[in-house]
Amino acid sequence: MRCAVVGDPIAHSLSPVLHRAGYAALGLDASYDAIRVPAGELAAFVAGLGPEWRGLSVTAPLKREALELADTVSARAELAGGANTLVRSETGFGWTADNTDLPGATAAVRERYDGPVGAATIVGAGATAASTGLALAELGACTIRLLARDRARAAETVAALERHPGLEVDVVPIEGGAIIGEVVVSTVPAAAQSEVLVAATAAAAVVFEVVYDPWPTPLAAAAAARSQPLVSGLDLLVHQAVLQFAMFTGHDGPLDAMRAAGERALAAR
Repeated sequence: MRCAVVGDPIAHSLSPVLHRAGYAALGLDASYDAIRVPAGELAAFVAGLGPEWRGLSVTAPLKREALELADTVSARAELAGGANTLVRSETGFGWTADNTDLPGATAAVRERYDGPVGAATIVGAGATAASTGLALAELGACTIRLLARDRARAAETVAALERHPGLEVDVVPIEGGAIIGEVVVSTVPAAAQSEVLVAATAAAAVVFEVVYDPWPTPLAAAAAARSQPLVSGLDLLVHQAVLQFAMFTGHDGPLDAMRAAGERALAAR
C-alpha cells in the first residue's frame, strides 16, 4: 500500500514521519512519501496513480483542487470548501475527499484548553483558516474575525465559514486589527507575525499556532513566555493525521507513537 502527502512546498512536511511511525508501531507493510505537486497539477497527478495507491494527505495550495477532482465529498469537506484528504474507494475506482483538519483542530484545542469559546480571531484567510474557523464554531464560537492582508482573497474562506448556521464573520486588516474572543489562531508564516500582532494576542485565553516549522514562531514564543495555553501546529498535525491513518489503513492511528516521532523530528531540525 502506498500513501503520500502532496503540496508545494513539501520538503518541510512532517507527515511522512508521523505516518511511517504509525506503520512501524502496528507492523504494517506500507509506504508514505512527500511529493511536490504544484498548483494546478493535482488532477493529472492523481490520474496517473496505480492501484497500489490508497490515500493522499493534501496540503497547500491543493486543498480546493482536491475537492474538485473527487468523486465523493464528505459533508465537512464540502462545508470547509477544501479537502486535506483523498482516499481511494473500496472498489478501486474513484476518490473520496474529506477534511480531517476540522475534527483534528477541535481535538487539538480541547487537549490544551477546556474553557468556553464564544468568539475567536483567525490571522490569515486561506483554506486552513476556513477549517480551523469551522472547528471553533463546533466548539461554540458564534463570531469569527479574520485578520487578512487582502479582503478580496478572503472571500472563499468567508463563504465557507458562513455556511455554518448562525456564525457571524467579519474581515479586518491584519495590521492594527483588534483581537476578539477567547481563541486566536495564526495561519500565517512566522515572517508575517509583526511585533504589534504578537503583542495583541496577549488578550486571548489561548493561542493556536498552526505553523510547526520553524518552531517556535514569534507568536508561539510569546505565548510560552506569558504561560498562555498554546495549541501547536504539531498538535493539529498529529490529531488530523491519526484520522487520516485510520482512513488509509483501516486501523486506529497510534497517537502517542506518531506524536513522539514528530517531536523527535522537530527537535532535530
